Amino acid sequence: MSRFEKLFQHFNGADCALITSDVNRRYFTGMKSSAGLIAAFPEKSYLLIDFRYIEKARATVTDAEVIEMKKLFPQLMELLKKHGAKSVAIESETMTVKELSSYRHFFREIEFVTTDDLSNAINEMRSIKDEEELNCIKKAQEIAETALEELLPFIRPGVTEREAALELNRLMFAHGAEDLSFDTIVLSGTNTSMPHGVPSEKKIQEGEFVLMDFGAVWNGYHSDMTRTICVGQPDEEMRKVYDIVLKAQLAGISAAKAGITGSQLDAAARDIIAEEGYGECFGHSLGHGVGLEIHEKPNASPNYKLPLSSGAVVTVEPGIYIAGKFGVRIEDFVILNENGCENLTKFNKNLITL
Repeated sequence: MSRFEKLFQHFNGADCALITSDVNRRYFTGMKSSAGLIAAFPEKSYLLIDFRYIEKARATVTDAEVIEMKKLFPQLMELLKKHGAKSVAIESETMTVKELSSYRHFFREIEFVTTDDLSNAINEMRSIKDEEELNCIKKAQEIAETALEELLPFIRPGVTEREAALELNRLMFAHGAEDLSFDTIVLSGTNTSMPHGVPSEKKIQEGEFVLMDFGAVWNGYHSDMTRTICVGQPDEEMRKVYDIVLKAQLAGISAAKAGITGSQLDAAARDIIAEEGYGECFGHSLGHGVGLEIHEKPNASPNYKLPLSSGAVVTVEPGIYIAGKFGVRIEDFVILNENGCENLTKFNKNLITL
């Protein structure tokens, strides 16, 4: 069954589903492009794409008829008339007000459905990864972990955060990454208390934590991991905090399974940190979905009350951040199933000292 066929099992709120976002076009067609749109009908789907991509699209897209886009609105109108469509659903999460206004101006007889139903249906589909998607995610993670293993000898007193981040990026590309999942984070010393700090010219010093949050992209799919290591020996407080975060992270992984709500999964780790007296130092959610985007549904957060599905890939990344001192975050990501989860992150997470 194609993804278009699955879409109309999840969504029946309009005669046509208009898919315009780059990431969802790629999800349904398997082809990356910066332009184009999909007009999906229950009977058949179409990819309208301009001359720059037409040759590639005709060679690679199999589940939709490829049409060279020359005059978009007249061509789309022809398709709507062909299928007798009176209503069109849009991606509420991504279409701008200006774009919707343009469509409404031209297609005066068409009802545009602006509810979240189409976006929700696509998010639900994307949250459950198939075997091909999981293989891509696993490959991306292998690249990231290999790069980290080779980076460790590079990290030493005197190396700047930015130098370490650039070297980690170089290694990921050297091992086959097509892109970075996000701007790589490498922080040291007091800077590690900033969960999403930016690598600076600060030099790594003896006795400091170094926090690294990074990921690679393979065939469009992302990986995501965080490790906190120590250059030299940590003091007693540093070791204590690290052990608490690790305990919380292991508890989160143990609790991760299909059917648990995002808030329950978050609480499995958060409660441990709170019990140790560091609840105010863990200010972000436990995790998020990963796939064609680095942050996608579902979430493991206090406010996410929906159950998590089998086949979802979510991060488990508790942290403790003490302003002016240091921070610790440990992040793996897992595939949920009915019996628990499969951890995709194989890299050692016992405290590494260099």
